[in-house]
Amino acid sequence: MRTNNAKVKNVIISVYFILIVLAILLATVFSAFSDVSDNPFITFTLVTGGFIVLFSIVYYISRYFEYDSDGVKVVVINRGLLLADYFNYREHKAEFTKEQLVRFRINNFIVYKSLALYIKDKRGNVNKESFNITLVSRRKRKYIKQSLSKMIKLNRKSK
Repeated sequence: MRTNNAKVKNVIISVYFILIVLAILLATVFSAFSDVSDNPFITFTLVTGGFIVLFSIVYYISRYFEYDSDGVKVVVINRGLLLADYFNYREHKAEFTKEQLVRFRINNFIVYKSLALYIKDKRGNVNKESFNITLVSRRKRKYIKQSLSKMIKLNRKSK
């Protein structure tokens, strides 16, 4: 099964655009925040800090995810969403055979969802690989979960 979240790219670009427009709007109507504090430095620091926090959250959450379990190997890729076409930054890739998968876990936090894969290496040690699946749709997460469950079931049966 192959799946990815490439269609989310336009939404993230729109969110960044809205954040930039909001920053410009806040910069032009800066005097409207005089009710927060009489000191303009404190007001500027609060507005800038809030903008940086929002921008950082969007940056941290916006990751491209690709899952491919066709064939003998499973390939799971996470990379940055915006500039991934030009160069690979923030790329995290796991490539393993289906027999190496020991277990998986999908963590569902309020604003962040992750997929943790526990993979056995050649020496018999189990390594944890974690991937951001926040922007993957619920239906695709369900298909990924079914695919991984099927692999684990076959691995347990073959032992």
